[in-house]
Amino acid sequence: MTKGHNGLTYAEAGVDIDAGNALVDRIKPAAKSTNRSGVMAGLGGFGALFDLKAAGYSDPILVGATDGVGTKLRIAIDTGIYDTIGIDLVAMCVNDLVCQGAEPLFFLDYFATGKLEIDAAATIIEGIAEGCKRSGAALIGGETAEMPGMYGEGDFDLAGFAVGAMERGTDLPEGVVEGDVLLGLASDGVHSNGYSLVRRIVEVSGLGWDADSPFSEGSLGAALLAPTRLYVKQSLAAVRAGGVHALAHITGGGLTENLPRVLPEGLGASVDLGAWTLPPVFAWLREQGGLDEAEMLKTFNSGIGMVLSVSADRADGVTALLQGEGETVYRLGTVVAGEGVSYTGALS
Repeated sequence: MTKGHNGLTYAEAGVDIDAGNALVDRIKPAAKSTNRSGVMAGLGGFGALFDLKAAGYSDPILVGATDGVGTKLRIAIDTGIYDTIGIDLVAMCVNDLVCQGAEPLFFLDYFATGKLEIDAAATIIEGIAEGCKRSGAALIGGETAEMPGMYGEGDFDLAGFAVGAMERGTDLPEGVVEGDVLLGLASDGVHSNGYSLVRRIVEVSGLGWDADSPFSEGSLGAALLAPTRLYVKQSLAAVRAGGVHALAHITGGGLTENLPRVLPEGLGASVDLGAWTLPPVFAWLREQGGLDEAEMLKTFNSGIGMVLSVSADRADGVTALLQGEGETVYRLGTVVAGEGVSYTGALS
Protein backbone atom coordinates (compact mmCIF):
# COMPACT_ATOMS: atom_id res chain seq x y z
CA MET A 1 0.00 0.00 0.00
CA THR A 2 1.36 3.42 -0.91
CA LYS A 3 1.62 5.80 2.02
CA GLY A 4 0.53 9.40 1.84
CA HIS A 5 3.23 11.98 1.19
CA ASN A 6 3.55 12.98 4.86
CA GLY A 7 2.42 9.75 6.57
CA LEU A 8 -0.29 11.42 8.65
CA THR A 9 -2.35 9.45 11.18
CA TYR A 10 -5.82 9.99 12.65
CA ALA A 11 -4.21 10.62 16.05
CA GLU A 12 -2.05 13.39 14.57
CA ALA A 13 -5.26 14.93 13.21
CA GLY A 14 -6.55 15.08 16.78
CA VAL A 15 -8.67 11.95 17.15
CA ASP A 16 -7.46 9.28 19.58
CA ILE A 17 -9.33 6.01 18.96
CA ASP A 18 -7.43 4.32 21.78
CA ALA A 19 -8.69 6.94 24.24
CA GLY A 20 -12.24 6.29 23.08
CA ASN A 21 -11.82 2.57 23.64
CA ALA A 22 -10.33 3.21 27.07
CA LEU A 23 -13.35 5.35 27.96
CA VAL A 24 -15.77 2.60 26.95
CA ASP A 25 -13.90 0.13 29.17
CA ARG A 26 -13.95 2.65 32.03
CA ILE A 27 -17.70 3.28 31.89
CA LYS A 28 -18.90 -0.30 31.34
CA PRO A 29 -19.35 -0.95 35.11
CA ALA A 30 -21.42 2.24 35.47
CA ALA A 31 -23.64 1.25 32.56
CA LYS A 32 -23.98 -2.31 33.85
CA SER A 33 -25.12 -0.99 37.23
CA THR A 34 -28.23 0.46 35.54
CA ASN A 35 -29.45 -2.87 34.12
CA ARG A 36 -33.16 -3.53 34.48
CA SER A 37 -35.72 -6.01 33.16
CA GLY A 38 -35.93 -5.82 29.39
CA VAL A 39 -32.27 -5.13 28.63
CA MET A 40 -30.97 -7.68 26.13
CA ALA A 41 -27.70 -6.13 24.95
CA GLY A 42 -25.96 -2.93 25.89
CA LEU A 43 -22.60 -1.26 25.28
CA GLY A 44 -20.29 -2.54 22.58
CA GLY A 45 -22.59 -3.38 19.69
CA PHE A 46 -23.80 -1.22 16.82
CA GLY A 47 -27.13 -0.95 18.59
CA ALA A 48 -28.76 -1.86 21.90
CA LEU A 49 -31.63 -4.31 22.30
CA PHE A 50 -34.59 -4.00 24.68
CA ASP A 51 -37.44 -6.49 25.17
CA LEU A 52 -40.72 -4.75 26.09
CA LYS A 53 -42.42 -8.02 26.99
CA ALA A 54 -39.63 -8.85 29.44
CA ALA A 55 -40.14 -5.39 30.96
CA GLY A 56 -43.70 -6.41 31.82
CA TYR A 57 -45.75 -4.74 29.07
CA SER A 58 -48.51 -6.51 27.17
CA ASP A 59 -49.80 -3.74 24.87
CA PRO A 60 -47.21 -0.96 25.14
CA ILE A 61 -47.07 2.52 23.67
CA LEU A 62 -43.56 3.93 23.38
CA VAL A 63 -42.74 7.49 24.39
CA GLY A 64 -39.51 9.26 23.45
CA ALA A 65 -37.87 12.42 24.79
CA THR A 66 -34.61 14.15 24.02
CA ASP A 67 -32.87 17.13 25.62
CA GLY A 68 -29.59 18.63 26.71
CA VAL A 69 -28.23 20.52 29.69
CA GLY A 70 -28.00 23.93 28.02
CA THR A 71 -25.53 26.61 29.05
CA LYS A 72 -25.28 25.14 32.53
CA LEU A 73 -22.48 23.18 30.84
CA ARG A 74 -20.47 26.41 30.71
CA ILE A 75 -20.32 26.53 34.51
CA ALA A 76 -19.28 22.87 34.67
CA ILE A 77 -16.54 23.50 32.11
CA ASP A 78 -15.29 26.66 33.83
CA THR A 79 -15.25 25.07 37.30
CA GLY A 80 -14.14 21.57 36.35
CA ILE A 81 -17.06 20.14 38.36
CA TYR A 82 -18.43 17.31 36.23
CA ASP A 83 -20.17 14.90 38.60
CA THR A 84 -23.68 16.38 38.48
CA ILE A 85 -24.44 17.40 34.90
CA GLY A 86 -24.99 13.81 33.83
CA ILE A 87 -27.83 13.64 36.35
CA ASP A 88 -29.20 16.85 34.82
CA LEU A 89 -29.13 15.31 31.37
CA VAL A 90 -31.14 12.27 32.41
CA ALA A 91 -33.58 14.31 34.49
CA MET A 92 -34.41 16.68 31.66
CA CYS A 93 -35.50 13.72 29.54
CA VAL A 94 -37.15 11.34 32.01
CA ASN A 95 -39.04 14.05 33.90
CA ASP A 96 -40.70 14.84 30.56
CA LEU A 97 -41.51 11.18 29.89
CA VAL A 98 -43.31 10.75 33.20
CA CYS A 99 -45.58 13.69 32.32
CA GLN A 100 -47.01 11.49 29.56
CA GLY A 101 -47.62 8.74 32.11
CA ALA A 102 -44.67 6.72 30.82
CA GLU A 103 -42.12 4.69 32.77
CA PRO A 104 -38.56 5.40 31.53
CA LEU A 105 -37.00 2.20 30.19
CA PHE A 106 -33.67 3.12 28.68
CA PHE A 107 -31.37 6.03 27.95
CA LEU A 108 -28.67 6.87 25.40
CA ASP A 109 -26.22 9.75 25.62
CA TYR A 110 -24.19 11.78 23.13
CA PHE A 111 -20.95 13.38 24.33
CA ALA A 112 -18.98 15.53 21.90
CA THR A 113 -15.66 17.27 22.55
CA GLY A 114 -12.61 18.63 20.78
CA LYS A 115 -10.16 16.41 22.64
CA LEU A 116 -11.24 13.47 24.76
CA GLU A 117 -10.19 13.71 28.40
CA ILE A 118 -10.94 10.28 29.80
CA ASP A 119 -11.28 11.23 33.47
CA ALA A 120 -13.66 14.13 32.77
CA ALA A 121 -15.73 12.14 30.28
CA ALA A 122 -15.95 9.14 32.61
CA THR A 123 -17.11 11.34 35.50
CA ILE A 124 -19.84 12.84 33.31
CA ILE A 125 -21.05 9.46 32.07
CA GLU A 126 -20.96 8.01 35.59
CA GLY A 127 -23.30 10.88 36.51
CA ILE A 128 -25.57 9.84 33.66
CA ALA A 129 -25.57 6.31 35.06
CA GLU A 130 -26.49 7.65 38.49
CA GLY A 131 -29.43 9.56 37.00
CA CYS A 132 -30.54 6.41 35.23
CA LYS A 133 -30.41 4.36 38.43
CA ARG A 134 -32.44 6.97 40.31
CA SER A 135 -35.14 6.93 37.63
CA GLY A 136 -35.19 3.19 36.91
CA ALA A 137 -33.84 3.51 33.37
CA ALA A 138 -31.05 1.45 31.85
CA LEU A 139 -28.08 3.17 30.20
CA ILE A 140 -27.82 0.91 27.17
CA GLY A 141 -25.70 2.91 24.74
CA GLY A 142 -24.38 6.21 23.56
CA GLU A 143 -21.83 7.97 21.40
CA THR A 144 -18.59 9.72 22.25
CA ALA A 145 -17.44 12.01 19.45
CA GLU A 146 -13.97 13.54 19.39
CA MET A 147 -14.10 16.45 16.93
CA PRO A 148 -10.98 18.62 16.87
CA GLY A 149 -11.61 22.03 15.41
CA MET A 150 -15.27 22.00 16.40
CA TYR A 151 -14.84 22.73 20.11
CA GLY A 152 -12.38 24.92 22.00
CA GLU A 153 -9.97 23.47 24.56
CA GLY A 154 -11.90 21.85 27.40
CA ASP A 155 -15.27 22.46 25.76
CA PHE A 156 -17.84 19.76 25.17
CA ASP A 157 -21.54 19.28 24.51
CA LEU A 158 -23.95 16.79 25.96
CA ALA A 159 -27.32 15.49 24.79
CA GLY A 160 -29.52 12.56 25.69
CA PHE A 161 -32.41 10.47 24.47
CA ALA A 162 -34.82 8.49 26.65
CA VAL A 163 -37.48 5.95 25.73
CA GLY A 164 -40.34 4.99 28.02
CA ALA A 165 -43.50 2.96 27.78
CA MET A 166 -47.04 2.81 29.06
CA GLU A 167 -49.90 0.41 28.53
CA ARG A 168 -52.27 1.53 25.79
CA GLY A 169 -54.99 3.83 27.11
CA THR A 170 -53.10 5.08 30.18
CA ASP A 171 -51.46 8.18 28.66
CA LEU A 172 -51.61 11.55 30.37
CA PRO A 173 -52.97 14.20 30.54
CA GLU A 174 -56.44 12.72 30.84
CA GLY A 175 -59.52 13.78 32.78
CA VAL A 176 -58.43 17.24 33.91
CA VAL A 177 -61.50 19.14 35.11
CA GLU A 178 -62.34 22.43 36.74
CA GLY A 179 -61.72 22.10 40.48
CA ASP A 180 -58.72 19.79 40.21
CA VAL A 181 -56.13 20.59 42.87
CA LEU A 182 -52.65 21.64 41.74
CA LEU A 183 -49.88 20.08 43.83
CA GLY A 184 -46.37 21.46 43.40
CA LEU A 185 -43.24 19.46 44.16
CA ALA A 186 -40.22 21.41 45.37
CA SER A 187 -37.24 21.82 43.07
CA ASP A 188 -33.61 21.32 44.06
CA GLY A 189 -32.50 24.68 42.68
CA VAL A 190 -32.33 26.21 39.23
CA HIS A 191 -32.30 22.76 37.57
CA SER A 192 -31.29 23.13 33.89
CA ASN A 193 -33.12 26.15 32.51
CA GLY A 194 -32.43 29.87 32.53
CA TYR A 195 -28.65 29.57 32.77
CA SER A 196 -27.92 32.18 30.12
CA LEU A 197 -29.62 34.65 32.47
CA VAL A 198 -27.99 33.07 35.54
CA ARG A 199 -24.54 33.51 34.02
CA ARG A 200 -25.31 37.11 33.11
CA ILE A 201 -26.49 37.85 36.67
CA VAL A 202 -23.33 36.30 38.14
CA GLU A 203 -21.27 38.45 35.79
CA VAL A 204 -23.11 41.57 36.94
CA SER A 205 -22.62 40.57 40.60
CA GLY A 206 -18.85 40.61 40.14
CA LEU A 207 -18.45 37.20 41.78
CA GLY A 208 -16.40 34.34 40.39
CA TRP A 209 -17.45 30.70 40.35
CA ASP A 210 -15.01 29.97 43.19
CA ALA A 211 -16.43 32.73 45.44
CA ASP A 212 -18.36 31.70 48.54
CA SER A 213 -22.00 31.19 47.66
CA PRO A 214 -24.13 34.08 48.98
CA PHE A 215 -27.13 31.79 49.48
CA SER A 216 -25.71 28.43 50.57
CA GLU A 217 -22.61 26.60 51.72
CA GLY A 218 -19.69 26.01 49.36
CA SER A 219 -18.69 27.88 46.23
CA LEU A 220 -21.07 29.77 43.98
CA GLY A 221 -20.22 27.54 41.03
CA ALA A 222 -20.90 24.33 42.93
CA ALA A 223 -24.18 25.71 44.31
CA LEU A 224 -25.42 26.61 40.83
CA LEU A 225 -24.51 23.12 39.58
CA ALA A 226 -26.94 21.41 41.98
CA PRO A 227 -28.53 18.78 39.72
CA THR A 228 -32.09 18.69 38.47
CA ARG A 229 -34.38 16.74 40.76
CA LEU A 230 -35.69 13.44 39.41
CA TYR A 231 -39.46 13.10 39.89
CA VAL A 232 -39.97 9.78 38.10
CA LYS A 233 -40.51 7.07 40.70
CA GLN A 234 -42.58 9.20 43.06
CA SER A 235 -44.74 10.60 40.24
CA LEU A 236 -45.38 7.12 38.84
CA ALA A 237 -46.37 5.94 42.31
CA ALA A 238 -48.90 8.77 42.53
CA VAL A 239 -50.27 8.03 39.05
CA ARG A 240 -50.68 4.35 39.87
CA ALA A 241 -52.46 5.20 43.13
CA GLY A 242 -55.14 7.03 41.13
CA GLY A 243 -56.54 10.53 40.94
CA VAL A 244 -53.68 12.15 39.00
CA HIS A 245 -54.96 13.70 35.77
CA ALA A 246 -51.85 15.53 34.55
CA LEU A 247 -48.25 16.32 35.34
CA ALA A 248 -46.26 19.36 34.17
CA HIS A 249 -42.46 19.45 34.32
CA ILE A 250 -41.55 23.05 35.12
CA THR A 251 -38.63 23.76 32.81
CA GLY A 252 -37.95 26.64 30.39
CA GLY A 253 -40.99 28.91 30.46
CA GLY A 254 -41.59 28.33 34.15
CA LEU A 255 -45.05 27.88 35.62
CA THR A 256 -46.42 30.46 33.21
CA GLU A 257 -45.69 28.47 30.07
CA ASN A 258 -45.62 24.85 31.24
CA LEU A 259 -48.85 24.49 33.21
CA PRO A 260 -51.10 25.41 30.25
CA ARG A 261 -49.46 22.65 28.16
CA VAL A 262 -51.33 19.97 30.14
CA LEU A 263 -54.69 21.73 30.49
CA PRO A 264 -57.54 21.19 28.03
CA GLU A 265 -58.99 24.00 25.98
CA GLY A 266 -61.19 26.24 28.11
CA LEU A 267 -59.34 25.56 31.36
CA GLY A 268 -56.61 27.51 33.10
CA ALA A 269 -54.78 27.49 36.41
CA SER A 270 -55.11 29.71 39.45
CA VAL A 271 -51.89 29.70 41.48
CA ASP A 272 -51.32 31.24 44.90
CA LEU A 273 -47.76 32.57 44.99
CA GLY A 274 -47.92 32.61 48.78
CA ALA A 275 -48.22 28.81 48.89
CA TRP A 276 -44.44 28.40 49.01
CA THR A 277 -41.38 30.44 49.87
CA LEU A 278 -38.94 31.43 47.12
CA PRO A 279 -35.75 29.37 47.72
CA PRO A 280 -32.60 31.37 48.57
CA VAL A 281 -30.94 30.84 45.17
CA PHE A 282 -33.90 32.43 43.40
CA ALA A 283 -34.17 35.24 45.93
CA TRP A 284 -30.50 36.04 45.24
CA LEU A 285 -30.92 35.89 41.47
CA ARG A 286 -33.99 38.09 41.70
CA GLU A 287 -32.21 40.70 43.79
CA GLN A 288 -28.95 40.72 41.85
CA GLY A 289 -30.68 40.81 38.48
CA GLY A 290 -33.45 43.21 39.45
CA LEU A 291 -35.93 40.72 37.98
CA ASP A 292 -39.64 41.38 38.18
CA GLU A 293 -42.08 38.70 39.25
CA ALA A 294 -43.32 37.95 35.74
CA GLU A 295 -39.76 37.37 34.52
CA MET A 296 -39.04 35.04 37.42
CA LEU A 297 -42.15 32.97 36.78
CA LYS A 298 -41.51 32.71 33.04
CA THR A 299 -37.76 32.01 33.17
CA PHE A 300 -37.14 29.85 36.23
CA ASN A 301 -38.94 27.07 38.10
CA SER A 302 -38.83 29.44 41.11
CA GLY A 303 -38.86 26.52 43.53
CA ILE A 304 -41.49 24.27 41.90
CA GLY A 305 -40.10 21.54 39.66
CA MET A 306 -43.22 19.47 38.94
CA VAL A 307 -46.94 20.14 39.20
CA LEU A 308 -49.66 17.50 39.42
CA SER A 309 -53.31 18.13 38.61
CA VAL A 310 -55.23 15.88 40.99
CA SER A 311 -58.88 15.10 41.58
CA ALA A 312 -60.03 17.20 44.54
CA ASP A 313 -61.21 14.16 46.49
CA ARG A 314 -57.81 12.45 46.10
CA ALA A 315 -55.55 15.44 46.76
CA ASP A 316 -54.91 14.70 50.44
CA GLY A 317 -54.08 11.06 49.74
CA VAL A 318 -51.75 11.90 46.86
CA THR A 319 -50.06 14.53 49.01
CA ALA A 320 -49.43 11.99 51.78
CA LEU A 321 -48.10 9.45 49.28
CA LEU A 322 -45.68 11.97 47.75
CA GLN A 323 -44.51 13.12 51.17
CA GLY A 324 -43.88 9.49 52.03
CA GLU A 325 -41.69 9.31 48.91
CA GLY A 326 -39.58 12.19 50.24
CA GLU A 327 -41.20 15.08 48.38
CA THR A 328 -41.97 18.52 49.73
CA VAL A 329 -45.50 19.16 48.46
CA TYR A 330 -47.26 22.53 48.13
CA ARG A 331 -50.96 23.03 47.44
CA LEU A 332 -50.59 25.67 44.75
CA GLY A 333 -54.18 26.28 43.67
CA THR A 334 -56.80 24.83 41.36
CA VAL A 335 -57.80 24.31 37.76
CA VAL A 336 -60.31 26.99 36.78
CA ALA A 337 -62.38 28.01 33.78
CA GLY A 338 -60.43 30.24 31.42
CA GLU A 339 -56.96 29.98 29.94
CA GLY A 340 -53.35 30.43 30.95
CA VAL A 341 -52.12 30.89 34.51
CA SER A 342 -53.48 33.56 36.83
CA TYR A 343 -51.58 34.41 40.01
CA THR A 344 -52.68 35.64 43.40
CA GLY A 345 -50.38 36.80 46.18
CA ALA A 346 -46.69 37.48 45.61
CA LEU A 347 -43.41 35.59 45.44
CA SER A 348 -41.55 36.03 48.70
